Amino acid sequence: MKRLFHLLALWPLPLLHLLGAFLGWVAFLGSPTYRRRFLANAAQAGYAFRQVRRAVGEAGRLVAEAPRLWFGAPVPVQWKGDELIEAARASGRGLVFLTPHLGCFEVTAQAYAQRFGPMTVLYRPARKAWLRDLIDRSRARPNLETAPTTLAGVRQMLRALKSGRAVGLLPDQVPPNGLGVWAPFFGKPAYTMTLPARLVQQTGAILLLSWGERLRGGRGYRVHVLPWQGALGEGPDQAAGAVNQQMETLVREAPTQYLWGYARYKTPRQELAP
Repeated sequence: MKRLFHLLALWPLPLLHLLGAFLGWVAFLGSPTYRRRFLANAAQAGYAFRQVRRAVGEAGRLVAEAPRLWFGAPVPVQWKGDELIEAARASGRGLVFLTPHLGCFEVTAQAYAQRFGPMTVLYRPARKAWLRDLIDRSRARPNLETAPTTLAGVRQMLRALKSGRAVGLLPDQVPPNGLGVWAPFFGKPAYTMTLPARLVQQTGAILLLSWGERLRGGRGYRVHVLPWQGALGEGPDQAAGAVNQQMETLVREAPTQYLWGYARYKTPRQELAP
């Protein structure tokens, strides 16, 4: 498998995206469970299948582009809203980037690390040993560090923020049991992490939103950076609800690039559904 990943890393991005689109439809048509979840999540957000059908291929592109992003030559990246990063860095405070499962979220951290400097990203280690080793090796890049979803990982992110550096996380990822609260996401309760608010409150970091748009024709990516709108909220329930609202806004900017097949509404073990 490692050899296959290194081989695919040599492919041009347009060809990988073509392959990915095909794989995305194979998965959608071949897996009733995945298909039902995709359609249900999109409907929960108010979208008919005809409005988000392109997201089927985009999900496949997300998988197919990974070898190139992990092991291949740098990909073309454009920026929109990077002046917000410049202003935030000038303040000397840490930066917390919130990125949903929208577009190519892998490229957002890579692009920041390559252009602006050190960044620490939160990730959940893969369960399979070979995949965990592969991902760990692929993300060992200059200026890019990874923090596991453990107490040690949270401490690592706090240290980075207190030293004025940047951290990034996917706030629409279902957190481990005990590390979240139930908050509405597109009108339905979703177990939501409380970590973003805790990081900001404990370090005084600046909160920014970002997502990586996948450009058509394999032309590369455009990283969008947006300011946080409104108050974060004091309590964990309010903060989680505010985070979900911001993520909804980003998703509605490009619903055909959202990962609708992600099990956003699943219940962590030992956690009672509302």
